[in-house]
Amino acid sequence: MADKQYFGTDGIRGAVGTTPITPEFMLKLGWAAGKVFARQGKSKILIGKDTRISGYMFESSLEAGLSAAGVDVLLLGPMPTPAIAYLTRTFHANAGIVISASHNPHYDNGIKFFSSEGMKLSDDIEIAIEAELERGMQVVASDSLGKAVRIDDAGGRYVEFCKGTAKGLDLDGFKIVLDCAHGATYDVAPKVFTELGAEVVVIGNKPNGLNINLDCGSTSPKQLQQAVLAEQANLGIAFDGDGDRVIMVDEKGEVVDGDELLFIIAQHRHGRGSLGGGVVGTLMTNLGMERALDRLGIAFSRAKVGDRYVMEQLAEKGWVLGGEGSGHLICKHLTTTGDATIAALQVLRALVDGNGSLHEIKKGMSKYPQKMVNVRVKNAAKLMSKEPLKLAVKDAESMLADKGRVLLRPSGTEPVLRVMVEGEDATLVSKVCTELAEVVEKQAN
Repeated sequence: MADKQYFGTDGIRGAVGTTPITPEFMLKLGWAAGKVFARQGKSKILIGKDTRISGYMFESSLEAGLSAAGVDVLLLGPMPTPAIAYLTRTFHANAGIVISASHNPHYDNGIKFFSSEGMKLSDDIEIAIEAELERGMQVVASDSLGKAVRIDDAGGRYVEFCKGTAKGLDLDGFKIVLDCAHGATYDVAPKVFTELGAEVVVIGNKPNGLNINLDCGSTSPKQLQQAVLAEQANLGIAFDGDGDRVIMVDEKGEVVDGDELLFIIAQHRHGRGSLGGGVVGTLMTNLGMERALDRLGIAFSRAKVGDRYVMEQLAEKGWVLGGEGSGHLICKHLTTTGDATIAALQVLRALVDGNGSLHEIKKGMSKYPQKMVNVRVKNAAKLMSKEPLKLAVKDAESMLADKGRVLLRPSGTEPVLRVMVEGEDATLVSKVCTELAEVVEKQAN
């Protein structure tokens, strides 16, 4: 397998974040992390993974590195990313490690760390691990090697945890189609919804190591739409490969994205006086949600794109609910990270309490038409400071008046500047976006 097939770590800063992941690197990373945590005394670290075939290889490498550093390892097998965060706390482990490339194809893979509290690692620990990576690897004495144990009931523990976040929820009478993306939720998610009383039809639950996220799951809901209509189900729920993103399909086969789901949860909790502050979205959150929340008197704040920034802003403001249109929704009053299963249960509670269908309840928010064009540029930051582009943005904003917005955002992964325009008038949105993208392209050359 070529190095380019793997992307870097999530949670270790600097150059490590773009290092191609190989078995050798994972061995060294396991040892480096183990050395840091071993300073706290004899420690234990959890390892979980999604269903892609390379997970077996990387799990073994991490296990060997951690053992070489004198750290005990608890192996969880295929398990959703948010389950690792929960189980790290449950087993009082020093850290949890997830081997996953989330919604990416099978040939990608990556790694994410959770602290003992189920949160991202502190800067101090990240820096310490980076420092160890620069040193030569030395194995502890044989009588100090770490041991590895496989936890057979990890899935059952997580299922009970998810159900516990929805106490009193009775899904009797609901027919639900689940699309597990042939990923980490393939076993646990059907159990959660079935044990809460729903009639569950499952697709995307036969992982073979190569089919994770392949034409299925939250990034490709066409099969789910077809299944919901064919089964005459109340709704469909689609997860991504590692189970931290969710989108839904209503009874008419229409996709309900993360912005709409976030609004449904917020509206329900606000109506019951339990929202606990406002809602955090991102720069890409649809303007329709912001306006709908404003009509309800719910505060709204935009963070930079990325769930880590949403979480940071929730912590700063003391709020509990936030997320992205992709379906990465955070219910901070229930768990420490984005959890697709728990978020889906919160939407279902809103449906049950409101005695309505997903199609009806989503009407509380009307999405604004949105268009985005990616323009290849060499230096986005320099380009955005050019006066002609600044004037073009002002002209675009004037054309939209108070019925839309303009956003220029450099990509974090490729040399492009994203030009996004949204507003009430779809024709005007398309015109403004096209013209602004032409200005960007002209100024870039």
